[in-house]
Amino acid sequence: MEILIQETVEELLNKLSTPFRKVRIEAQEDGMYRVNIESEEPSLLIGHHGENIHALQNILRIILWKKKPEEKFSVMVDVDDYRKRQEENVIDLAERKAEVVRQNQEAQSLPPMSPYFRRVVHLHLAKNYQDVVTESVGEGDFRYLTIKPKVTNQ
Repeated sequence: MEILIQETVEELLNKLSTPFRKVRIEAQEDGMYRVNIESEEPSLLIGHHGENIHALQNILRIILWKKKPEEKFSVMVDVDDYRKRQEENVIDLAERKAEVVRQNQEAQSLPPMSPYFRRVVHLHLAKNYQDVVTESVGEGDFRYLTIKPKVTNQ
């Protein structure tokens, strides 16, 4: 699958006349593939607040599903580790807020974020902070996470 993704990304970038240095594919658990495009013009591929990455990811996903409809997989596109750095920043913020929750036993909210980043935070805190819980609140683009102390029944 990695070779198919690699060839498809390179073909797509060439058809878009978008210069790139290298495409790296990293297979993760549950059929998830991280695609990182190294580019001399990353801002072109990233777009305003990552809009171009998101569009490129959707196009890539559709092309791959048409080529391999029997496969169960998901693809996450990144450019020069832009999303990876965003993930690290979101996780760092969530950890700081979780520590405040631990100390004060009062709920803390994170700013609105995409479903992808809310999921990253949910999973990270569930794995590493068993004494707090997360809850998605709000609707649409204004959906955010609240971190609360975990209530234990004794």
